Amino acid sequence: MTAVEVRELTVRVGDRPLVDGVGFDAPEGGFTAIVGPNGAGKSTLLRAVAGVEHAASGMVLLGGEDLLALPRRQRARILALVEQDATTELPLTGRDVVRLGRSPHESLLGGGDRDAADVVAAALERAGATEFATRDVTTLSGGERQRVLLARALAQQPRILLLDEPTNHLDLAAQLDMVRLVGELVAEGVTVIAALHDLSLAAAHADAVVVLAGGRVAAHGATEATLTPDLIHEVFGVRAEWTRNPITGRPLLAVG
Repeated sequence: MTAVEVRELTVRVGDRPLVDGVGFDAPEGGFTAIVGPNGAGKSTLLRAVAGVEHAASGMVLLGGEDLLALPRRQRARILALVEQDATTELPLTGRDVVRLGRSPHESLLGGGDRDAADVVAAALERAGATEFATRDVTTLSGGERQRVLLARALAQQPRILLLDEPTNHLDLAAQLDMVRLVGELVAEGVTVIAALHDLSLAAAHADAVVVLAGGRVAAHGATEATLTPDLIHEVFGVRAEWTRNPITGRPLLAVG
């Protein structure tokens, strides 16, 4: 089955398209990576799928229903986005920020979410952010803030999780934790779509890839079949070869 069907999605600034007629399918309960050179439109595409960036045209379908046509609160009960450089100047604690992820599940007047405290605590723990629960988020490092924002998205309990460069501010150990968490969420049936600049990370862990170049889809499909050496050379201008990770046995894309 297909969880997310992106159809002819276009985002423009003036007359210039940043994302131009993009279409792809993301497998249900799978991990789809969006890859491409800098400026290819990865973050813009992800924001458009989330409904945060206004799309000039196109649809994002789930079970035949256009998510972009739904009211924001209703869409937020289905889909969550973690942006790579989201900041706030408000003096909120980590727990306050994560608690905002429960807003779509409350009544319009607030309240009515009996599970909020437990869900927030579990999200903080799962994202490795419990130690930041009482900290002012404006004092956190980029990586620490990234964990809090991930916890906020988990608190939404989404069916679809969108991640923009999720390992960008994380050290190596935290990157591995993030990869493991994505694997766990996928195993639980969550559909994950992530914009990644690291081809090797996408190659090792994504079930499918969407390759962007100049705001258009250059290729999409199963990861190993799609990321061919010829395509990588054409789009990224580098040499690449598939091999196996000697430690994990997973596919490994050697780039040089």
